[in-house]
Amino acid sequence: MPMPTEERVSQLVAELVERRGFDLEGVSISAAGTAHAKVKVTVDSDEAAPLDAVAKLSSEISEILDEAGDFGETPYLLEVTTPGIDRPLTELRHWRRAQGRKVKVTLRTGVQSPEEKGKPRFEARVGAATAEQVALVLGGKRNPHRVTVPLADIEFAVVQVEFSPPGAAELELAGGVAPGRPQPGAEAVDTGAPPDEDDDDEATEEAVSDSPTEGIVE
Repeated sequence: MPMPTEERVSQLVAELVERRGFDLEGVSISAAGTAHAKVKVTVDSDEAAPLDAVAKLSSEISEILDEAGDFGETPYLLEVTTPGIDRPLTELRHWRRAQGRKVKVTLRTGVQSPEEKGKPRFEARVGAATAEQVALVLGGKRNPHRVTVPLADIEFAVVQVEFSPPGAAELELAGGVAPGRPQPGAEAVDTGAPPDEDDDDEATEEAVSDSPTEGIVE
């Protein structure tokens, strides 16, 4: 029996994910070289998701997939996770949730750069965002200043790992950190060690289903 498509799984779980206060960021399915099919469901929310909420959502998604029966007798590993730090900022909600964080920005070809040396690729701190544009704080701790860039001019942007807190002036120009989100550099300050890039801002829960009626949360 063929496995369901990613679109089909998205349709099955979208309503539940929304009802639990999350945004469905993506679904991926892979089976090559593994004993189980792997179903990865990525969700996000305005506030950092606690692990117990992700675990509960994982259990509920597993029940929905089992009841639908689209996997037939094929065992699958379900992974419900929040986006890692390497998730590109492609939606307005991504920019709003990244407020106060440092990002690496790549502008589209031909766009005039606001960066002092005119480089099309630069680091900045995210400020307030609207549907059309985003405020970016350039200059770091030494010379913080705010500029506004149309979102349409940005080709690619991704949050950066920070090993120390930002300067007070640059964070103030950014408008602070988005409510419910961790302070930049907080992990390094609290633990005394650099954060793991793969785990930053990410909560993950897995469940294994060997039949349409069984799902075990690990």
